[in-house]
Amino acid sequence: MSNELSKRLTSLDVFRGITIAGMILVNNPGTWSEIYPPLRHAEWHGCTPTDLIFPFFLFIVGVAITLSLSKRKERGDDQTKLALKILQRGATLFLLGLLLAAFPKFELDTLRIPGVLQRIAVVYAVAALLFLKTNARTQAYVGGALLLVYWFLMSVIPVPGYGASSLQPESNLGAWLDRLLLDGHLWAHSKTWDPEGILSTIPAVSTALAGVMLGHWLRSDRDEATKAAWIFTAGALAVVVGLFWDAAFPINKSLWTSSYVVYTAGLALLFFGVCYWLVDAKGYDGWTKPFIVYGANAITVYFLSGVVAKILVYTHVTSATGEEITTKAWIFQNVFAPLFENPQNASLAYALAYVAIWLGVMWLFYWRRIFIKV
Repeated sequence: MSNELSKRLTSLDVFRGITIAGMILVNNPGTWSEIYPPLRHAEWHGCTPTDLIFPFFLFIVGVAITLSLSKRKERGDDQTKLALKILQRGATLFLLGLLLAAFPKFELDTLRIPGVLQRIAVVYAVAALLFLKTNARTQAYVGGALLLVYWFLMSVIPVPGYGASSLQPESNLGAWLDRLLLDGHLWAHSKTWDPEGILSTIPAVSTALAGVMLGHWLRSDRDEATKAAWIFTAGALAVVVGLFWDAAFPINKSLWTSSYVVYTAGLALLFFGVCYWLVDAKGYDGWTKPFIVYGANAITVYFLSGVVAKILVYTHVTSATGEEITTKAWIFQNVFAPLFENPQNASLAYALAYVAIWLGVMWLFYWRRIFIKV
């Protein structure tokens, strides 16, 4: 392993922090009715900047798997114990996701079982076990094979009750499987399909495995300039392949299509390449501290910010007109809306303030050396 990785890879922490801050930003507008288009998910096919955040995080999970498990694997640590730790961490993440979904009503008969933390849990466990049990070449082959298998399943296999294969929201194979196995426990906004559904978790594993492959490259003995050059080259090539694949299997976050995996992995490589070159290779790190602070407790801040966001929605106060409104609506109407003529600016200001508040909380954690590892 090169000397630079004997110390912590700062660019990975920065990338993780930027990603989790972006996740909190897009999840917490002042009002969902007033959002700038780049801060919305694509309605179906296509990709906005918001659609990059989740795959970027899974990509980072993959990189971290390689960097955190390589030494233990190479020195011959007990693989059974390592596998149990991986499964324990995955189970903890999954349970945290269920807890966040259930809070505050805890209506278990309609509890959404899929979710962001749940997908992170499954993808992490599968990718980490693959890393533990196989070599880099096998990991690359598995990642590619999963994308091809998923393409075949979604594009060729007939959908029971609908006939020919479909990529529409309710009539695709993944939606059918979600209803078959998780009916009544899906995303509340659709009820008939889930953007973190069962079948689309297959290609999501490939997103993490793309990060695993980057981790292998970063651990090589090549110099920083060579590493960065090939990161940018691989990223650009993946973006082009993803865009070509889009013609046959459209880029779509909700379906987590194979073209979406390749396209977003390419953009993740390019984005990480910039961070790596600026921070680790050139040492331009004066701007990085807020993102390092966010990245140090990424899962913690995501979970806690989600809990508080729900509290603001489920608690009510009396407005000046005497009507009962949510605490969040009261804050938005009385603090942010009066400051901005444009309601989209007010909504964005609320989201930015929410990100800033949690940065303050996480800075306190960082200062007190509190790092909660799931």
